[in-house]
Amino acid sequence: MLVIPAIDLHKGKCVSMRQGDPTAETQYDDDAVERAESYVAAGAQRLQVIDLDGALESGENKATIASICQAVNVPVETGGGIRSLTDARQHLDAGASYIILGTVLVEDERSARNIIGALGEKVIAGIDARGENVRIHGWQAGSVVLRDALIKRVAGWGVSRIMHTEIGRDGTGEGYDIAALQMIAELGTFKVTASGGAKTVDDLRALKAAMPPNVDACVVGRALHEGTIDLAEAIKAVA
Repeated sequence: MLVIPAIDLHKGKCVSMRQGDPTAETQYDDDAVERAESYVAAGAQRLQVIDLDGALESGENKATIASICQAVNVPVETGGGIRSLTDARQHLDAGASYIILGTVLVEDERSARNIIGALGEKVIAGIDARGENVRIHGWQAGSVVLRDALIKRVAGWGVSRIMHTEIGRDGTGEGYDIAALQMIAELGTFKVTASGGAKTVDDLRALKAAMPPNVDACVVGRALHEGTIDLAEAIKAVA
């Protein structure tokens, strides 16, 4: 299982928002590039960088994301505020290897299908939900679309990887939502990246032990900042 360290950017700095709540933000490093380099030095084979300002429509961190992509020699997946093929191409041109779509999957099917059709496997569908209820716009708004229905829909559009975040667990250290991920894995032949809730290496071991082969990656964020997970140990534990 691939362990993907996450860097969430707000106003150029590394942060974590408990359950996506901007009022429950913890700020970590000022130097996101240095943080990214440290993850690669510890053995990370891929990084995730999320532009929270883009997701919240309060600005953007494109220059910082580009600097991270240029500084590391591993693939970077990035999301947050990507609403068009132009946006997506800008991130790829800046060095990202993959882009994550979220809100656009719900609000603009034409644009979403256009991006997926043009970029294929470079597109990851970010399905962010509280239980079955999909959230959009940086998790600040609800939608009428249910999680599993959206997953089936985007799989039909040609998405080959789903990243599922259980918002209720994100930043809480309660472990991944094993039951939800097991259900999601049965909805199609796509690959699944698990996100939200990891606090210890045991959470990663439990995830790997319970998952079918198509759940082959997991995101770790706050736990790395707070030192409850050692990245090198985590990578080795679920290799």
